[in-house]
Amino acid sequence: MRASHIVNCLNDQKREWLDLRCRGVRNANAYILVYDICCVESFEYVKMIRQQIVEYREGSSSEVPILVVGTKRDLQRQRFMPRRAVSVLVKKTWKCGYVECSAKFNWHVVLLFKELLGIAVSRGMRGNHTAIRLQGALQRNRCSIM
Repeated sequence: MRASHIVNCLNDQKREWLDLRCRGVRNANAYILVYDICCVESFEYVKMIRQQIVEYREGSSSEVPILVVGTKRDLQRQRFMPRRAVSVLVKKTWKCGYVECSAKFNWHVVLLFKELLGIAVSRGMRGNHTAIRLQGALQRNRCSIM
């Protein structure tokens, strides 16, 4: 893939985010950003979306929980960056949660929602209806994903 093609794709995706139709996504109470551990472009896209979330929500009264999820854990020998390096970047630098999972083998899929709930509670959303709804969805073993 050529660098110019990647830049054009990223610019198109940024316009999608800024589009008024995405208002509900921009005003979400929590985010799960998923990338393919074997594809650096998908990680770059998550990086860009995370930055836009931070910029858009700057100055808001509370931090929104963001969980970065590396998927296709079953293909970890093909990953573009060591797990520890990604984990340190996401957790220490970005101040986000990080989980890796595999939908193919159902590894850590429920864990990622529990991790999101843990982040929401730790960031002071304990009294917030969002954390309660997330917890209730986990107890019933169902979640709505937009």
